[in-house]
Amino acid sequence: MKIVRVIARLNVGGPAKHVVWLTKGLSLPQFDSLLIAGTVPPGEEDMGYFATEMGVEPIFVPEMSREVSFKDALTVWKLYRLFRREQPDIVHTHTAKAGTVGRLAGLLYRWLTPGTLLGRPRQCRFVHTYHGHIFHSYYGTLKTRAFLTIEKILARLGTDKIVVISEQQRREINEEFAVGRSAQFAVIPLGLDLTVYARWQERRNAFRDELKANANDILVGIVGRLTEVKNHELFLQAAALFKQRFAGGPSGGRVRFVVIGDGNLRSKLEQEASDKGLADEVVFVGSRRDPENFYPALDIVALTSRNEGTPLTLIEAMANARPVISTAVGGVVDLLGQALSPGIEDAFVVCERGVSVRPNDAEGFAAGLAHLIVNEPLRREIGERGLQFVLAYYSKERLLADIQSFYAELMSDEL
Repeated sequence: MKIVRVIARLNVGGPAKHVVWLTKGLSLPQFDSLLIAGTVPPGEEDMGYFATEMGVEPIFVPEMSREVSFKDALTVWKLYRLFRREQPDIVHTHTAKAGTVGRLAGLLYRWLTPGTLLGRPRQCRFVHTYHGHIFHSYYGTLKTRAFLTIEKILARLGTDKIVVISEQQRREINEEFAVGRSAQFAVIPLGLDLTVYARWQERRNAFRDELKANANDILVGIVGRLTEVKNHELFLQAAALFKQRFAGGPSGGRVRFVVIGDGNLRSKLEQEASDKGLADEVVFVGSRRDPENFYPALDIVALTSRNEGTPLTLIEAMANARPVISTAVGGVVDLLGQALSPGIEDAFVVCERGVSVRPNDAEGFAAGLAHLIVNEPLRREIGERGLQFVLAYYSKERLLADIQSFYAELMSDEL
């Protein structure tokens, strides 16, 4: 089975890892997999090194990138030529931009053939995976409506199956935004290499020593690109409120806020932290390639996004038995699980595997942080439940098995 996988860019984040794992895992003799990727623009970190480490050699289409431009027409043409050369059984696109240009090229590939005159277009299946979506919190109203209209048209004309990574995401995309038909959707959760995080307890002090944190210090970390949708401003607002209203950590330790990642907003965020009087409490450490070291060092992992699919950072945190606190957006709801108890004045909710906060609620986020910081038994319980959940449902092996079954069923369906 020949699989051509397309992603707009291999920038730092879960989708880049996901497509590399699938390309590597679905290989000869059963599969012949090819990965096509675009250009990582300035201001974003390139994760091409991860593909190299995994032995995956993508074909790069330089004109394909995140932003809309006249180069997109050339991208569509180049993808069409690649499809003609490779003759795939399945074209599987990932992320919004690759989904648009890849499926447009797919329409050309399927129908631009003499066989169309005889009612026999090329036999190729087209799949698109939503890792997140751009239907709110990314662009203005008019641009968002235009993109949503395009997605609806492509779902109807250029897509055989749509993959989402959580049930919450399926409800949002299909039911709330009316993209696609319900029969087109398949829910296939993410998977990751859990062996990386085995024996995490033995690595707890490596990163803490770098930060000169003592045993009683509480480190609250946020991991991700420093970009608008991740809403690091909320993280800093919550840190400032915590400093203003709550005391330090238990047993005389300090509470420190660690920002892991890089991006176009770094300078602005560093200035904002300074303006809020957080120079001693917040540390920006930039991009790191050692999640097996920095996750165990953290006592709490936070996520403040305005919009998410299923954030890999929370799954990785849970794989290290780290308690998490997050805004209740997208697939986060499924990760955190059932609500156990409301917080003070319903400012936050303690769930099975983390603390849930309303989006853009700095007051609630600060209160939820304070509740976790002073309650070590709760942190341990949430961390252990998260670990068992990830071990049961989010392994790379389960992901590969699910995708193989999905492809086999897809190929058995008549076009």
